[in-house]
Amino acid sequence: MFEDQGFLVTIGLEVHCELLTATKLFCGCANLFGQSPNTSICPVCLGLPGSLPVINAQAVNYAIRIGLALNCAIRPSIFHRKNYFYPDIPKDYQVSQYDEPICVNGLVELPTYGKTVNVIRAHMEEDTGKSTHIGESGRIHGALRSLVDYNRAGVPLVEIVSAPDMSSADEAREYVSELRAILIASGATDGKMEEGSLRVDANVSVRRDPSDPLGTRCEIKNLNSLKSLGRAITFEAKRQSELISQGQTIKQETRHWNEDQGSTSSLRSKEEANDYRYFPEPDLMPLVPSSAMVDSIRSSLSMLPPERRSRLRNLADTDTFTKSELEQIQTCVNVSLDEMVISAVDAGVPFKLALARASNEVTSLFQEANMLLDKDKFVYLVQLEANGKLSATQTKAILSKLVIDSSRDVNEIIAELGFVGLSDDETRVVLEKIILENPNEWTRFTEGENQLGGFFVGKAMKASKGKINGREVMSLMEQLRNSTVGL
Repeated sequence: MFEDQGFLVTIGLEVHCELLTATKLFCGCANLFGQSPNTSICPVCLGLPGSLPVINAQAVNYAIRIGLALNCAIRPSIFHRKNYFYPDIPKDYQVSQYDEPICVNGLVELPTYGKTVNVIRAHMEEDTGKSTHIGESGRIHGALRSLVDYNRAGVPLVEIVSAPDMSSADEAREYVSELRAILIASGATDGKMEEGSLRVDANVSVRRDPSDPLGTRCEIKNLNSLKSLGRAITFEAKRQSELISQGQTIKQETRHWNEDQGSTSSLRSKEEANDYRYFPEPDLMPLVPSSAMVDSIRSSLSMLPPERRSRLRNLADTDTFTKSELEQIQTCVNVSLDEMVISAVDAGVPFKLALARASNEVTSLFQEANMLLDKDKFVYLVQLEANGKLSATQTKAILSKLVIDSSRDVNEIIAELGFVGLSDDETRVVLEKIILENPNEWTRFTEGENQLGGFFVGKAMKASKGKINGREVMSLMEQLRNSTVGL
């Protein structure tokens, strides 16, 4: 690894998120994913002569929402034309905000690392179309032909540019995860990385000492998953550190990430601002949000992830959390299960139990099936477990059934799986029989060998074919051990 060679990595990220508007940024074409190619286009987004752009007011609203959610200052802004050869923008220039963006000087807190990443700017721009290269490589080099779909050209984007404040792939992943949760909570985007509505460019450089100037950076384009982000950063940092160790220099360039090969490759030399020949867009007026407009949008924001995490932590009877528990809290917030946990705790379920079931079983099972569990069913189910009516294994088995059909009744599944528990008298009969069959182990347990409790619980579970509750068995064993009458 590059750390072993005495190098430090520095990372800055550019995150592009598509906005959830009904139409594109400067025209009335539908902003929808998955349409037939080149069916959502018009003279404006094709850049035909005589066509004029008109700003989408909802896109401006969403951009301000994002800025406020990121603690940015909202200021007057103007659009520029960013010029260079775009094969998938028919105008051959992109309308973007350059030196006067709408949102500046924000921040994102990394909950696990207790670190703040500064947001330099969050600016508006239009998305490009999509090119598909036909050939074995899937890239433009060596392609037999290329196809272009302009449906996405002109879709409204906000690009969020961080400062180079991250120093590991793990920090970068957490930044994108936290940023994605904030963006979704703002209501401005759906954050679907798999559909391209959230894409990440990573700027990576290495140096030997924190006091050294930042190294020459390389930009890795269009990373569309947290896994790819982490792998690409790790590979690129290692590549750069090895080149420097061999006495070579790093070229500032844009690189492509190949997921199958697990490596980056050169795309083109990295452009600077002057290469784009920016000049103000002559067909668009400056954006000057009023204070009243900004205040109105601020008041409409729903509760954001940092506040929601704090609300969950306040439910616990401790101020100290393990790393695993902090990750569970973050998971529940990121997938909007925090209200489910709160409802369960309000119903008397221990915080750690509700948190574990929501962040582990509910998240993995129901997200895999692209479904949501009814909150009342979750609360009822974990209440049964908390009250000793179901074991952890039984609760998980019921959840796996609800994944198949979330409309089913919990008690119906309990009966179907044979999880109807034994009565107290039936439990006592089973345990007394096991004690009589294992007198030596029972004597050792009564003399203080508590680890034998698991031995008796296991025997009881086997004898009852899983219908007995382990906690009830342990409770009864304690009563019998402390009884002056005994057996």
